[in-house]
Formats: sequence, structure tokens, C-alpha cells
Amino acid sequence: MRRLFAAIADRYDFITAALSFGLDRGWKRRLVDLAMPLRGAHALDLATGTGDIAWELADRGARVVALDITPRMIELARVRAGTRPVKLIVGDMSALPFPDNSFDLVTTGYGLRNVPNLERAIDELFRVLRPGGRALSLDFNKPRNRIVCSLYLTYLTIVGSILGWTLHRDPDTYRYIPASLRRYPAAQGVVTMMEARGFVKVVHVPVLGGLMSIHRAFRP
Repeated sequence: MRRLFAAIADRYDFITAALSFGLDRGWKRRLVDLAMPLRGAHALDLATGTGDIAWELADRGARVVALDITPRMIELARVRAGTRPVKLIVGDMSALPFPDNSFDLVTTGYGLRNVPNLERAIDELFRVLRPGGRALSLDFNKPRNRIVCSLYLTYLTIVGSILGWTLHRDPDTYRYIPASLRRYPAAQGVVTMMEARGFVKVVHVPVLGGLMSIHRAFRP
């Protein structure tokens, strides 16, 4: 994943906008709305990419640490940060370099779907949250209706192939998205998994008619 995202980092913002018809930023703002960050809250944004969620949290008064596994993403995020006091670090969300009970809020956009071990990543979110803390995740969903799901995966494959060939001369570049979605347990599966790992009040909010989803969970 580090090699893949290093290859696409400079076009990452364009790709997310293209695949979402420009709706991606609004979804991320909605995630932050659901997070309800208090001024001065200590927040961690995982798989931060070029920093969209981190900037939104910082603009609302949170003290933010933003982490991504790809050094180039962090370089691009640093350029976009401007004067925002966000700490940017390279790291693995499956092995977070923070003590237990470090954060009031943990967010991620398109992070959980891409980790090699989802249970381990959820355990790490739980570990670094303080009691009463909140975890929120925005990601693609896998619709329950088989026909809709098939059409959705076909769309992602075809458009991803076109963008991959146009931008990188490699149609396989963005096929990781439908490939990762096929093995993803879908929104309700993530709810079940988070509850099994200790989270409470776990809900998923359908976005774009259920093609996307925002999860919110609390550490007791």
C-alpha cells in the first residue's frame, strides 16, 4: 500500500474528486460534523492523505495529529497545512506510535478498508482513545443489493481503469479500490467488528444512498 500510494500521491486529490463527482469534501465535512470536536480536543486523523479531515478538525479548534503511511502524502499535506498547527507524521495505523488513552477523537477517511488486518487497526483505534472518546471513519460501502453492488464495482473498475491509463499509463493503478471493497465486510460488518473489539454505540450513517458510509463509535 505504501508503494501504491506513493505512486498516486500527487494525483490523489484529483482522483478522489473525480470518483466522487466532487462530493468527497462534503462527505469529510459531514464526518467532522458527526465528530463534534470540542475546541482544544486532542484529535488524531489516520490515513490523512493530503489532510482534508485534519484541516477541518483544526479549523474547528481541535489540536490535531495527522498520520499517513506514505511519506509523499505527508509532504503534500505539509504544503497544504499553511499556518495550521497540525503535527504531521509518517506512520502505520495498524501500529500507532502513541501511548494508550492519548486522544479524545480519532478519524480516518478511506483508511480501514485499506489495512491488511482490519481487526488490528480497530484495536489500535480503541487503544489510543481515551474513555468516552469517539472514532469516526468514512469509506466506500458494499451495497447489500447484489445488482446495485455489481454495478457499483463495475463503475469503480471501469472509471478507475480509464483514470489509471490516462494519468499513469497503467489501467491497474486504481483497481485497488474495487479489489479492496470486494474483501471489505461492508458497513454492517464493520459495526459488528467494532462492537466485538469493545466499542459501544456503534452506528453507520449511509452516504450517497448507501454507496458510502460514515461509522461512529465510542470507547466506554
